[in-house]
This record gives sequence, C-alpha cells and structure tokens, in this order.
Amino acid sequence: MSASPSTTASGDPSVVSTPTASHAPGATMGVEEEFHIVDLETGQLRASARALLDSRADVEPELHRTMIETGTEVHHSLDELRADLIARRARLVTAAEGLGLGVAASGTVPGSGASVARVFPKARYQWIHEEYQQLVAEQQVCACQVQVGVPDRDLAVRVARRVRGWLPTLLAMSASSPTFRGGDTGYASYRTVAISRWPTVGPPPDVRSAREYDRLIGSLVDTGVIKDAGMIYYDARPSARYPTVEIRIADGCPDLDDVVLLAGLSRALVATAAADEEAPEAPVELVRAATWRAARSGLEEDLVDPFASRAVPAGELVDALLEHVRPELSARGEWPTVRELADRLLARGTSAERQRELLAAGASDADLVADLVAVTAGRT
Repeated sequence: MSASPSTTASGDPSVVSTPTASHAPGATMGVEEEFHIVDLETGQLRASARALLDSRADVEPELHRTMIETGTEVHHSLDELRADLIARRARLVTAAEGLGLGVAASGTVPGSGASVARVFPKARYQWIHEEYQQLVAEQQVCACQVQVGVPDRDLAVRVARRVRGWLPTLLAMSASSPTFRGGDTGYASYRTVAISRWPTVGPPPDVRSAREYDRLIGSLVDTGVIKDAGMIYYDARPSARYPTVEIRIADGCPDLDDVVLLAGLSRALVATAAADEEAPEAPVELVRAATWRAARSGLEEDLVDPFASRAVPAGELVDALLEHVRPELSARGEWPTVRELADRLLARGTSAERQRELLAAGASDADLVADLVAVTAGRT
C-alpha cells in the first residue's frame, strides 16, 4: 500500500527525485523497493525500522516497524538504474547486518500477517491503524514500484487507464509471496490478496482527465473512507506528488534482475500508451479477473488475456507484452537487455516457484527466509 509514491499508507514524500517538466513521457524512471526486516538467526520478523533509519542507510519508514523502503534517483537508462539499485541494496544490507538483521525484498515472508508489531510511530500511520484495524495488522507485505515520468497530468490519467490490461502480466512475473501466517497460501502472490480488501485498490478507473480524476478522489475523501489523495492505491496511478505514472502492482523482487526487467517493461508500457491515443483498453472486470489469475498461479499456469477475453499460456502472454513494447525498447537500445532478462525469468521461474521448491525439499521457514535474504543481497 502506498500513500505517496511509496507502498504503505504513509503519505510521506518518496525518495525518488522529481522529473523535470521538459521530459517527454517515459523519458525517466525510478524505483522504490520495500523490504522485510528479519532476524538473521531465526528468520523471524523484527520491528527494527528505527534502528535502520538511525544507521543512515538512506532509507524511509514504512507502515510497519518490520519494514523499510529505499528509492532510487531518477534515471534515463537501465544501466544507470541497475547501478543505483545495487548500491542502495548494498548499503541497506551492510547496515542491517551490522545490527544482526537481514532484509528480504519479497512480497511476503512466512511470518507476514502473524506478527503483532506496531505501526511506525507517526500520526498518519496511527490514524490508518485506528480506522482500518485488522487490514493494517495483516499489511506486512512488500512491493516494488516503478515511477515513470509523465509531465502532463491529463495524459498521466489516460496512460494509467490504457496500461491496466498489461499490469496482471507484470504481477505474474514478479510473484514472490506464496506464504502468509506461517503457511503456504496456494497463491503465487498472496500479497495481492492481502491488499485487495482496501477500498481504493485495483485497476485504475474509467476517467479521462485530471479534473475528472480529482473529482473522483475528492468524492472518496469526502466520504471519510480515505484521509486524502495519498490513500489511492490503484495498480497504476498518477502520482499524488510528482509528474509521474506509478506502476504499483508488482510484488517485491528478491532478484535484482527482475527489478530491472520490471522497470524496463513499465517504462516502455507507459511510453507506448502515451504515444497511442487509439490504444485498445481492457475492461475493468476482465482486468480484475486477470489480476486474480496472476496472483493465484504466477507463471505456472495459464493467464487471462483481458484484451482477448481468453486464457492463454503464461509464456505466450509475456511474449505478447514484450512484442507490444518492443518498438519503444528498441528505440532506447534496451530490447536485447529486456528480452534476455525475460528469457531468464521464464527459464528459472518466479521467486514464488523457488520458495515452494525449497519448502518441498524440506527447508524450514528460517531456511526459506535465509535464502530470500541471500538473493536480495546478491549472494546466490
């Protein structure tokens, strides 16, 4: 969940810098990553966000004290973005290990939803906890978000709507949350299920201008159900603070290659949508169905193509996404990189698959968390 360009209901400014208004749609991108904080010995969640903030590891607080967030600078190339992500993860890992802690960039860890850790001590978080109760208690989930520069806010509203049909495919590719409350949920992304109960989550709505979008948000605020525009959590949305479109659907990605892949595809999707006023739009109802299917099985079974209203093999839909954005990727010289990263993902499977394979082989919850920590640190 995010109340700013971050993924908890914080309302705090993102670490990501503001793109300048002179940039064309899709010229810039930045990434925000959320991490679970765990004990290196036991794998259990630790409410140590304050200690990591005090370590000056260039991090921001999240809703729960068992979570922390980083955000990159604004970048124009995937190579620059990768270098930034590596450096920020390295600083965070070093700071955490100095405290006897680990960090895991996954949608969930086995202890998610079971810990009674309090929210981070900010008035906003405390209001959200009082209002949403059990939903907040179960909000120990982490995401990976991509912000793509779109200076024109009217265009940002239209782009968010145009890309929604492709977002479930990004979710399937990032699935990393099969466990919750100490057990296997049967879902590849249970994080998606956990956040789906909030009142302002899901595909972006059928609005066509910033004025119409703001009127809708204002009506929601007037009901008292949400506190402000920062509590809009659509899977893609115009940022509440920056001239960007936020792609918000993905689970946290332990493997940094998957973060780079997600960023490249997200930027290309936004740029492609911005350039095509006649692009077909997928109906909200079918996008919801496609999102559930992606959360249920990741890349292991058929996915729903909401444009064609049919089930298709997961690999086929990933290929369709790649072909859809290939002109944009090729124009930026990023096609070989993104195609290679996608092929690697399809060959090895998602993090959710890896986690289940470890559990099937007899790994304990602590072993599973240790593997997530190692992958996050780039040690496997």
